[in-house]
Amino acid sequence: MYFKQFYDQKLSQTSYMVACQKTKEAIIIDPKRVLDEYEETARAEGFIITQATETHIHADFASGLRDTARKFGAKLFVSDEGDDNWKYQDVPKDTVYLKEGDVINVGNVELKVIHTPGHTPESISFVLTDLGGGSTEPMGIFTGDFMFVGDIGRPDLLEEAANMKGTTEEGADAMFGSLQKMADYPDFMQVWPGHGAGSACGKSLVAVPLSTLGYERQNNWVFNYDDKEAFITELTSDQPEPPNYFAQMKKVNKEGLPEFNVREVEVAAPETLSGQVFDLRSKEIFKQGFMKGSINVPYNGKFLQFAGWYINYNEPMTVIANPEDSQSIQEDLASIGFDNLQLIVPADQADKYFNDSYENISPEILVQNIDGINILDVRSSSEYNGGNLESASHIHFGKLQNAEIPFSKEDKIYVHCQSGVRSAIAMSVLKARGFDDLINVERGYMGIKAVMN
Repeated sequence: MYFKQFYDQKLSQTSYMVACQKTKEAIIIDPKRVLDEYEETARAEGFIITQATETHIHADFASGLRDTARKFGAKLFVSDEGDDNWKYQDVPKDTVYLKEGDVINVGNVELKVIHTPGHTPESISFVLTDLGGGSTEPMGIFTGDFMFVGDIGRPDLLEEAANMKGTTEEGADAMFGSLQKMADYPDFMQVWPGHGAGSACGKSLVAVPLSTLGYERQNNWVFNYDDKEAFITELTSDQPEPPNYFAQMKKVNKEGLPEFNVREVEVAAPETLSGQVFDLRSKEIFKQGFMKGSINVPYNGKFLQFAGWYINYNEPMTVIANPEDSQSIQEDLASIGFDNLQLIVPADQADKYFNDSYENISPEILVQNIDGINILDVRSSSEYNGGNLESASHIHFGKLQNAEIPFSKEDKIYVHCQSGVRSAIAMSVLKARGFDDLINVERGYMGIKAVMN
């Protein structure tokens, strides 16, 4: 048997390839939309990607499931559990629909289906047994968003992201039942989750790629609860805010996306820019001069984590960026289901559009003049609830485009986050909304508290 884990740092997402070394058949589990890594691995190992499956209809990234059929000719296996609201559409006619107890055979490797609802109603897990290696015991379980290392999948995304009222409590109740199914399996069984630290699909994921069921029984908080109501209360509290793009992912992963391929994107600096404009330069350079209305999300490892809050899936996009990054930008945007990048304005030609700037202030100066000023805290709710400035108003940075701002556009507003990264993004969003008298607080709440202490 062959096993390989693929971890996408930008998405905090994990996918897997399992193959039978005798028959050379391979399956991809929870494939992301950019398939190059799987193709390269299969070619290097001499495998043929014959099958692909996924644990559920994902909310946090664009699935590559259908593209595995288009590009590799893979047969698809999808969940047929859950209600009619979450049935797969636009899949090949030979797609196999899975129920609890069904088996996928990849050569001499067996994947047995367990229905593990809670995160979503249709969620399934796969228990792997290496029959070709002579084993009758399960080696591990692909849990998707059912169980993580140190945590469990949140049950509220259908309600929070897809606006399906009442599904949080239903999901939490189902999750408790799914956990009870783990009693049938041995401590030595490995746990292969769908996400790691940084994912918004849980609240306390750790930066460890895999675990064992025995270790999780000893160390994962979810196994400390015998009382269902207490478990539900804990599971549904203090979950992080889901980015706005999650709702779009649920839709497109259910209905299907067109095949993704990298293309030539126009590189130019026309007189006017249309559609939504994202400025991918660093916050330090952006603040010195920018086009009012553009959203500043620096192009780094956290680009997707932040950009997903602001993308309008119904408008074409222009980016101010390095044209040499065209392929990687397209791939990154495709991984959250956005394929309408229309124009790249070279960063060194963008100054013709600049009509605004903003200033930073040190936490020392803020603290010296803190009485009676307008302060906007743009951190997450959990950060804010963990400690805040008494005089500050709070709005999550990702909700600033549509939230009611508790100040007038003529007020001077001091904006801070935890360390200074998200507040810089917030500055561009607030500027786009017509709030002109803004000051960004360097080093954020950590810097402010350090000065106060």
